[in-house]
Amino acid sequence: MLFDPRAHEPVLEAPWDEGAIEDAIRAIACEADGALRGRDWWAIHPLDAESGDPEVFHGIYMGAAGVVWALDRLARAGLHEPGHDYARLASDVLESYPLRPEFGEQPSLWMGFGGIALVAWLLAPSAELADRLEALVTAEVQPDTLELLWGSPGLLFIADALIERTGEPRWTVAWRALAERLLASQGEHGFWTQDLYGKVEEILGAGHGTAGVVAGLARRPELLSPERFAATVTRAFAATAIREGAHANWPPALHEGLVHRTGTIRLQWCHGAPGIVTSLATLPREPELDELLLAGGELTWAAGPLRKGAGLCHGTAGNGFALLKLFTRTGDERWLERARAFATHAAAQVQASRREHGHGRHTLWTGDVGAALYLEACLIGESALPGLEAW
Repeated sequence: MLFDPRAHEPVLEAPWDEGAIEDAIRAIACEADGALRGRDWWAIHPLDAESGDPEVFHGIYMGAAGVVWALDRLARAGLHEPGHDYARLASDVLESYPLRPEFGEQPSLWMGFGGIALVAWLLAPSAELADRLEALVTAEVQPDTLELLWGSPGLLFIADALIERTGEPRWTVAWRALAERLLASQGEHGFWTQDLYGKVEEILGAGHGTAGVVAGLARRPELLSPERFAATVTRAFAATAIREGAHANWPPALHEGLVHRTGTIRLQWCHGAPGIVTSLATLPREPELDELLLAGGELTWAAGPLRKGAGLCHGTAGNGFALLKLFTRTGDERWLERARAFATHAAAQVQASRREHGHGRHTLWTGDVGAALYLEACLIGESALPGLEAW
């Protein structure tokens, strides 16, 4: 068995209805907009709460910066009527963070100051903010976890966003320097080694492991030839895939079995096939990699939506992005149809969770606004991940 049936549920048998999906997006955004608590930002949802949590989160992953950016993006897409000045809010989040910093001076993208500064610059660009971002992405992270949430791979996406928006040579220089340092730290078997949460191990998945590093390196083929790492990465993931017929999944770490320490088999964006498919899908097409990615996608579809909820990191929307990536990679409309089926299901999950808890889950990568951005991606048939590839 390549997945845990207890963690999944059958996909809703409901027709794709663009009007209903747009209504779902608007409802999510409106509820999130109205739940803002001034400079206390958004309340931590019970499903996100852990012992020892700070009073508020500011970052992109599950904090105010991520929600502000998502609401602004939905407004720019014509799918939300703003109740606030999001550019001003993004600047306020940046000013607020030093007063109650949950992660200190951590520079990286999702769990640190770097992502907060990026969102503030994206919504209200300034030369001063750009210079602060340059200082972050050009300084070597020490110690470096070598994964997206805390480490230097996340900085690749900051430099990438600035290349896209400005075209200034300094961001190209910064991106190349980061990429070269990452390639120099790649292990002989194709994986990066993470020093994270008190453990040193070679994690495979997108959230904390090699797949996420590859996703960053693959963003700029004009600056870093994929041939320098694509073949090695393909061999590494081919060697570690666990196969059953037309399906494939991957263990959380190199020297672990498929069963996670929690007793379940992970099949979600952060650990398992969906995140690996999503991360490697932008590498050049070649038969062995194509076959691996299709096998991971087929398992994601066969297992069905995640019972955990609708979110990106470990929910139905994150798994759905693997299906969208395969649509982008192959042009096969079947993958878009499957992704849209997951979108309809995710919209229903958001509504059910709101009824159960009496309010929404206001984060980008674990909550409702991330699911709303997945619904938008399904409307337009695009597969760029919010807060990584899509800004």
